[in-house]
Amino acid sequence: MTTSDPGPKGAQLRLALALIRTIPLVAPAVLKRRLKKGKDLPDRWREKLGEPSQPRSEGPLIWLHAVGLGETLALRGLIAALADQAPQAEFLVTSTTRASAEVMAQNLPPRTRHQFLPLDAPAYLARFLDHWRPALSVWAEQDLWPGAVTATAARGIPLALVNARMNAEAYARRRHWRGLYADIFARFRLITAQDGATARHLQALGAKGIRVTGSLKAAAPPLAADPDKLAQAREALTGRNPVLLASSHPEDEFVTLSALRAAHPRPLLLIAPRDPHRGAEIATRAAEHGRTATRRSAGQGPTADVWIVDTFGEMGLWYRLCATCLIGGTFGPTEGHNPWEPAALGSAILHGPRVANFAADFAALHEAGAAQAVQPEAVIAALTADHAAMAARAKALSDAAQGALAPLAADLLNLAGLA
Repeated sequence: MTTSDPGPKGAQLRLALALIRTIPLVAPAVLKRRLKKGKDLPDRWREKLGEPSQPRSEGPLIWLHAVGLGETLALRGLIAALADQAPQAEFLVTSTTRASAEVMAQNLPPRTRHQFLPLDAPAYLARFLDHWRPALSVWAEQDLWPGAVTATAARGIPLALVNARMNAEAYARRRHWRGLYADIFARFRLITAQDGATARHLQALGAKGIRVTGSLKAAAPPLAADPDKLAQAREALTGRNPVLLASSHPEDEFVTLSALRAAHPRPLLLIAPRDPHRGAEIATRAAEHGRTATRRSAGQGPTADVWIVDTFGEMGLWYRLCATCLIGGTFGPTEGHNPWEPAALGSAILHGPRVANFAADFAALHEAGAAQAVQPEAVIAALTADHAAMAARAKALSDAAQGALAPLAADLLNLAGLA
């Protein structure tokens, strides 16, 4: 591909590009340590050295990158919109975390592969780009790697930044590197932001021509669920009145278990921790609150007061099986998690007072009467109430968002020369 880097290289970018040349000196040893700790997949860790584990199909390929689990899953709606307009296109999704790879594998759209993004070093990136030869590179949210962006632009591959999100705290961490970000943003031909505050922060860092298009998370298709596991879980939950604490953290668990202790009658509480490795810890906390608990990761069924569903990639089951859910992270400093996953599957959305991480999303849901804030003492009463009408309104918003990505998809395909 013709070399054509349109962007400047100021002092901060030159420094960053010099520093990343040292990455190969330590990368293999660091990755092997991560492997021993279970943080990387044994059969795929060398993807981070730019070595592909899958072949490339013939025809145009669009490469999309997001850093973690939630951001990666949010790309599915955009991929579906791109695929509708460009049936000849294939898609490559990259991310950096093990959880994102494992869950995305169960939710891959058609004609889509997943790989880990190579570490930000020239040799690794060259291998990656030589193999995949993308027609377009799409970056999501705020995970921008200077080496990858400049290497991609140097090959004349158009770049787009979509679904950008940057709150005041994130901007404050970056503002002293304005020169670096201005040079990086200069290489993007299209930049879209989730909200006006993000657009202002990006502009202050040197980005130009920013469009506010809302969150891709609202437009993501429903999470997948294995049919056999769904049938088995539905049978096991028959007659138990299950309610869900989704993507939980310790603060959420304390509030919910405290409320459960005083509730009569008690529903079956499912706790899906944000970090599934915390299952044993949560069982101990349940016992301290006088509740018995079983753990799905240990092969145990819902035979106690609390069923800890501490497994990866099964949230599609629990949102389908629980009429109401309480969004985790909303009673502590995490400030909330994605409410659109339950919305897409018809599970009514409750949350605590702290939702700054998804402020615009919860505001849209509240404006439509599609979510409800609850106080700690009222959590169980709210979880067991009938919220069918509220759930239907949330699902309608999700359905509408999924159908609203066509203009963005058309613009991206135009950049790729596939319109």
